[in-house]
Amino acid sequence: MLRLVSRTGRHSQKYSKGRRLVVGCIPYRYKTCTEKDTENDELEVLVITSQKGQGMLFPKGGWELDESLEEAALRETLEEAGVLGKVEGEELGKWSFKSKSRGIYHEGRMFALLVTEQLDLWPEKNLRQRIWMNVGEAREVCQHGWMQEALDILVDRLTSPEHEHKEE
Repeated sequence: MLRLVSRTGRHSQKYSKGRRLVVGCIPYRYKTCTEKDTENDELEVLVITSQKGQGMLFPKGGWELDESLEEAALRETLEEAGVLGKVEGEELGKWSFKSKSRGIYHEGRMFALLVTEQLDLWPEKNLRQRIWMNVGEAREVCQHGWMQEALDILVDRLTSPEHEHKEE
């Protein structure tokens, strides 16, 4: 069942050594481009505006006590970006970062999410904008260094010889 309301509050979120545990995804897809009689697939990632509308980032939020790490990442991505998909591979990494608004440290983890569905209605539709862009554009507009690192890891993973892009 799809929830159209975001979870709120921090009373049921996980903490480790005083740090709030934050998880999210870098949603991605392949856009087929045709140039001069050749067809190639361009990697696009989905960024969202911050809740206060100042800057762009990838969907992320608090890991709740009743969720697995992957479940929390999928829920946050659905709530904030309105997309569903398949988590691909292990987490992209783990970062320690300082909250800009509260000045406290968090531990952030990110996953790669191959998007299979983009919803017209989602819980934070009225609070955020979502924009598909190429990797270079996303790296420029993303306001968090640790998310830029996660994006670089995703690109390395997707362009490695072991990873084969399969058309659906």
